[in-house]
Amino acid sequence: MTLTPEQIIERLGHQPGNLPPIRGDHDLNPGMPPARTLTPAAVLVGLVKRPEGLAVLLTQRTDHLHHHPGQISFPGGHKDPGDDSPEETALREAEEEVGLGRRHVEPIGRLCEYVTRTGFSVTPVVAFIEPPFDIIPDPFEVEEVFEVPLAFLLDPANHQRHSREFEGHMREFHAMSFRDYYIWGATAGMLINLYEVLHRK
Repeated sequence: MTLTPEQIIERLGHQPGNLPPIRGDHDLNPGMPPARTLTPAAVLVGLVKRPEGLAVLLTQRTDHLHHHPGQISFPGGHKDPGDDSPEETALREAEEEVGLGRRHVEPIGRLCEYVTRTGFSVTPVVAFIEPPFDIIPDPFEVEEVFEVPLAFLLDPANHQRHSREFEGHMREFHAMSFRDYYIWGATAGMLINLYEVLHRK
């Protein structure tokens, strides 16, 4: 699927009414017990304006982190007391994690909140990123920063469902494989949400 920036802005502003207001790991796992408490968080779904088309900015987390070690994720994290909005959280975290300057980022909308099994309520903030920009990863949190073409992520042929056993139960999850990168869990779930919002006619 190839969309112009103008089409993306329009579709984010008029999201389909048949989509649930809250998404999460429970979508594929009915009956999954909810987390007892939820920590507010936000991520930056950054769409980089490349000459060959839009690309999504992603990170690979370092292996020693407490939450989601080694996984592919969007830049982001939990809300700080001084953050006035999810946009502020996403922009601040992107600066801290990958050194992305705010002057390069233009927020254009949000996706539905995404609730994770690990107890986070995540607001995905969609934004355009204007090159050129410097990337300076925080070595404690970020192993690598890379980009995936948006068209690849919006192609249903690349959408997978996998399962694995967790705490004695089989859990299903969304996944996408791009080169040597395995995108799964909450990040893949939010990308599926982005696909559903942008795919509407």
